[in-house]
Amino acid sequence: MTQGPTRRTILLATGAAALTAGCSEYGDESGSSKDSAGSPGQELATTADIPVGGGKIFKDEQVVVTQPKEGDFKAFTSICTHQQCPVANVKDGTINCTCHGSKFNITDGSVANPPAARPLAEKKITVTGNSIRLA
Repeated sequence: MTQGPTRRTILLATGAAALTAGCSEYGDESGSSKDSAGSPGQELATTADIPVGGGKIFKDEQVVVTQPKEGDFKAFTSICTHQQCPVANVKDGTINCTCHGSKFNITDGSVANPPAARPLAEKKITVTGNSIRLA
């Protein structure tokens, strides 16, 4: 009579399968990886996409573009300096992180409401015609 797999063999195989499945999330088979911080020259938006007195978050590029006053465009990292949560929205002149309530000014990225103690890092953009691109 043939004996089936032992409990130890089953547990080891299950653990190896779980580890393999978890590691497969870190990259694709082609070896290429997406630059999550955006690429220089990449078009983010048109000027019409960014409301005056507000802004727009580009999640994949980790950038928030604001327009504090008409024709004045600014860009900052969209990662909060408090505990690295992504910012959630731009409203009433501030870039808002809903993780712990930090707010940043749309004009310069400075802290408008703690607990964040450091401003959002400025990102370089170019505006040519109606196109906003990462510099």
